[in-house]
Amino acid sequence: MEIYQLKVFLEVARCLSFTEAADTLNLTQPAVSAKIKCLECELETPLFRRLGRRIELTQVGEYLLEEGPNLVDLESRLVAEIEEIKQGKFSTLKIGCMPDMLSNWLPSVLYEYRRVYPDVQTKCLQFDAVEPLYRAIKTGEVDIGVSDLSFSTFDEISEVAIGSVHYSLVVSSSHQLAQRPWLSLKELTDQAWVLPPEGVPGRIVLQKRMQELGLNLTDFAHVEIVDAASLMRTYLLQGHYLGFVSDFEFQMECETGLLRRIPLEEFALGTPLFLLMAKRLGRALGLAGQPAGRGGLGLEPIRQFVAMVQGQPGVSQGNSQGPSMPRPLETPLAVSDSHKVPRFQAPNFLVRSGSIGGTDTISLTIGTQNRTIQTVTAGLIIQRLGLLEHFLPREGRYSGVQYRLRWSDYGSGAPIVAGLESQQIDIGVLGDYPLLLSAAPYDSTAPAAGTRLISFVASNLDGTGNDIIVPQHSTLDCIDDLVGRVIAVPFGSAAHSMVMRSLHHRQILNAVTLTSSDSAGPQRSGRSSAPVDGYAYFAPFHEIARHRGQFRRLLHENLDGLPTFHGVVIRADLAEQHPEIAVAYLRSLLAAQYWYATQPMATTLVSRWVNMDAAIVAKTLRASTSDQADVVYLPETQLRTDWLQAHIQQLGQIAGQEHLGQINLDRWMQPEFLERAIASL
Repeated sequence: MEIYQLKVFLEVARCLSFTEAADTLNLTQPAVSAKIKCLECELETPLFRRLGRRIELTQVGEYLLEEGPNLVDLESRLVAEIEEIKQGKFSTLKIGCMPDMLSNWLPSVLYEYRRVYPDVQTKCLQFDAVEPLYRAIKTGEVDIGVSDLSFSTFDEISEVAIGSVHYSLVVSSSHQLAQRPWLSLKELTDQAWVLPPEGVPGRIVLQKRMQELGLNLTDFAHVEIVDAASLMRTYLLQGHYLGFVSDFEFQMECETGLLRRIPLEEFALGTPLFLLMAKRLGRALGLAGQPAGRGGLGLEPIRQFVAMVQGQPGVSQGNSQGPSMPRPLETPLAVSDSHKVPRFQAPNFLVRSGSIGGTDTISLTIGTQNRTIQTVTAGLIIQRLGLLEHFLPREGRYSGVQYRLRWSDYGSGAPIVAGLESQQIDIGVLGDYPLLLSAAPYDSTAPAAGTRLISFVASNLDGTGNDIIVPQHSTLDCIDDLVGRVIAVPFGSAAHSMVMRSLHHRQILNAVTLTSSDSAGPQRSGRSSAPVDGYAYFAPFHEIARHRGQFRRLLHENLDGLPTFHGVVIRADLAEQHPEIAVAYLRSLLAAQYWYATQPMATTLVSRWVNMDAAIVAKTLRASTSDQADVVYLPETQLRTDWLQAHIQQLGQIAGQEHLGQINLDRWMQPEFLERAIASL
């Protein structure tokens, strides 16, 4: 198909007259008819229906009339660019973005680009909504777009993540909430808000996240919609309204102290910042793993800009992620690519708020141990930050699915194991011994495990995650002194396993009485019907008792050399039927671990959530504020077969624990879910 044939067709289609088209094109009517006939022969379909002296477009003709001008425009641009190349000139680089990007992100980037490539002319176009930006990229009005919303659902648009955007609450520095270090949307429903109109990224991001969490703008007492940043500034400063903005907005006002940003619990992670372009340009530039097209000299300014932006410190080149946030001392992700850090998924700009009219409901009950600090990244933090609601699958067969989440907090692992067995709990967070109990066959006729182990959560190499404590005035000095004594222990817990192994190692297990700590804990010792001589606990509870000065450690070494660890199990049938949910939970876990490791306020917030001393939180699970030499647990996700085998081997020597040897580790452990979760970062 020749471009000139297309131009002739478009003129005939516009006029619906061969005669008028011939006059406009300065051709004879037979020449016009010949061009149309040649085009129809090449396409092997008629473009016009001839009704006497009248003509009308066929269906193919209507399509060509709609899309053909794009090809004509492309030809014109190519000819112009080729002419510039012949004259030794570069094309103009046209960049489109929203006002906040244009004012705060783009200037420094563009300055550096112009400094390195002074011969390139640049043109910046501002768009007040995302949809016009999309059309401008599609039609070639701009070469490159910058947005914090995803365009991935559009086949004609290519996107590359080049940075990170964080959203937060913004208030006047004189607002009553200005000194609060951390807030939640649920605390702010009685406040007056000022928001931008629909179609603006911040509004889309807010309402998409609220939709995930079951919230709506109608839940707030008063919401004012304004269509200009200057109006929003006025509402914030004079009316003491609350605003929701990205870190690219109101930078000057925040730097001068007029406004103050406050982190929101529901927006604890960043979202990617995307560089957008027409997919044909992406192919020509060799992006997305495709070979670069030939003759791309006219694309050199775009290529140079993309290379410069991707070359900025912290920008990942290979996985379309934004720049790394502050790294934890040791990443808990157990991956080799240090650029992979958890992010919220950017919503597509066409996503609108409102309830999803799905009829299917998936109910999930998660058993957690919130005050067992080493497990908070697998339970409490996921719950508080609403991470699972974000990462749960909502596309494909999950489109329109409603999720009903129930978080059940327990003091130890035994009731979680029971809930998994009875199918009252779907996902459980457990210590080493209850993990094994969840995998052990219920009886000799049920050899298959009812759970699947999908990830570790935290580990302690020297075994000090569990301990035996005795009152300060006790005459007991070593484990051998426990002969004939009574020890209270939470049955079915990691501490229970430690006590059995330690006493068995000293060959005194049968000489020590173990009783349940449910009615004989340190806080209840005065009311206990049977006095006890000591207590076995898992972290942080033995540390809490010691911290109060009433108890001291009895064990001073790990007698059997086994590490302690905690992990996540999921019901086997749920993992088989809905593997995407298992992956979503692990994506939430990775995000929670990253947040805990990098958020300076993490230990303070966790301590408030569980009503525990922040120093004990920091000592129990390593964070950025922890004393690294004194910390008990380290974040850990990688499954360790050798650790599991060692526990099974030692426990299997104890009477009543032989059934643990029947666990099929190859069947029970399913590391592929974690691999998929990490790959999705």
